[in-house]
Amino acid sequence: MAEMADRDANQALRERLAEVYGRYAKLRSDLDEVRERLATMRVSAVSADGLVRATVGARGELIDLALDRRIYRDLDTERLADEIVTTVREAAEHSADEIHELMSGYLPAESGALRYMRDGDLGSLLGRGDPR
Repeated sequence: MAEMADRDANQALRERLAEVYGRYAKLRSDLDEVRERLATMRVSAVSADGLVRATVGARGELIDLALDRRIYRDLDTERLADEIVTTVREAAEHSADEIHELMSGYLPAESGALRYMRDGDLGSLLGRGDPR
């Protein structure tokens, strides 16, 4: 009976290893393309009122900010600042979504690296992947 359980466990382990190796091989063969896509990634978001457009790169860094001329009709600088921050944050979230989608084909769904790409929390990256 124990021998059967060992065989089943070994088979499951071999299948898991084959899956991980397959993802690694795919990432390795596509690495230049992935690197290029990340380097050229641009994601934009537009504010709800359409007056602010923010474009960010793969790391969520602000690359471009466009303000519609109509924005000068209302010189409420606090509201404008809030709108800019909200729009940039939304663009950064979209960028994180795109990176997550791109990398999910290469990394296991439960990997700390993939979670880190999504939430930016170092705890996700450094956390244990196995129960203690």
